[in-house]
Amino acid sequence: MSGPSFFQTYMGQRFYETTMPQFVRQLTRLNDNLERLVAVAEQHAGQKQPSSIEPVPPTTEGVETP
Repeated sequence: MSGPSFFQTYMGQRFYETTMPQFVRQLTRLNDNLERLVAVAEQHAGQKQPSSIEPVPPTTEGVETP
């Protein structure tokens, strides 16, 4: 295949410099949210009164604002 490699193109640079870092940040955020959800579910399963469970606030870490 002739021509520049993917990383040498505008789209390739954008992919590696913008898209992938955003993807990793969102995966990290998803993992953090799942960990909190599991903790709340375990807490809920161990208690007889579910009304005493306090909600966990969502994280904004890694979220970019426009």
